[in-house]
Amino acid sequence: MSRIFDTDPELTHRLTRRGMLGVAAGATAAALLGAAATPATAAPATATGPSATGRGRPVLPPGRLGIQLYSLRDKVSTLGFAAVFAELERYGYDEVEFAGYTQGSAGPITLAQLKRLARNHGLTPIGSHVGHYSDDPNAYTFAQDLTKVLDDAQALGLKHIGTASGPFRYGSTVDAWKRAAEEFNTYGAAARARGMKFYQHNHSDEFGFATDNPKVRLYDVLLAETDPDLVFLEMDIFWAYAGQFRFSTRTDGTPAPFEPLDYVLRQPHRYPLFHVKDGISDPADQFGYRMVDVGDGDIDYQRFISAVTRLRGERMAHHWQAEHDNPVESFSFARKSSAHLHSLREKC
Repeated sequence: MSRIFDTDPELTHRLTRRGMLGVAAGATAAALLGAAATPATAAPATATGPSATGRGRPVLPPGRLGIQLYSLRDKVSTLGFAAVFAELERYGYDEVEFAGYTQGSAGPITLAQLKRLARNHGLTPIGSHVGHYSDDPNAYTFAQDLTKVLDDAQALGLKHIGTASGPFRYGSTVDAWKRAAEEFNTYGAAARARGMKFYQHNHSDEFGFATDNPKVRLYDVLLAETDPDLVFLEMDIFWAYAGQFRFSTRTDGTPAPFEPLDYVLRQPHRYPLFHVKDGISDPADQFGYRMVDVGDGDIDYQRFISAVTRLRGERMAHHWQAEHDNPVESFSFARKSSAHLHSLREKC
């Protein structure tokens, strides 16, 4: 474990993801929602567990379980995409989300080959994370090379193309975020012209307050200043609740509670993608939670996913991507996550 991760795991997560995207450029040129979820065992995705008892409808919509391949970067780099995709097919996954198109893969691979390989294993490439900007004018980011980013996404047949970078390019003031929001609108318009949706994936810092106005939550600025028809959100549910832990009180000590799920329920059309990531509540941790495999933590995904998919017309409108930033064993994480999420049933 790096020294940086010991002191700031969220920062290290962003930096390592940016590093991975740089490789891609070269290759392509308290409780969260109530009661704790029941831990799943390392069983095939067809297994059932305590949370599967009863006759309720499956919480997870058919064909909508994906995985963020950043979670499997160690396997991709040593075994290659073919072996990883074969395992994901066995575990019952439907979709994959990229964080770079090589991830140190064993041997060169083209985008056409990557697309065909995914399809051969019954996996739909659903989205990809690309950096927002860089000081390097030749970097593979939205700001530096928008056309190439969209060309590559289109070559893979992606319906969504986004960034895991927060809108901090110009700082943390209200005007800084308005300026970043305008850039996101530009990327969204360009993506829409090609039949894709541009999206932003959050960490916890987005839920902090503007440095020039501590009454304003930055995430609210992003929502208000981006065009809802052009800019979409991928809520990372773990980091959203970490944000709740960190930023439910303003710097002046006044309460500022919020519920991440409420953002989704108010504007469900803005959240086509989710990261399904679990955590154990730990007030001693700077983020309030310790990241664990899906099903081993305190997020009640039976309740969260049901709340979204039971909205009128929303059951098949969202994609649920399992993720763990640093799993102990990545194949075990992928297998357990699928088994747990497939086992969940709606309450009758």
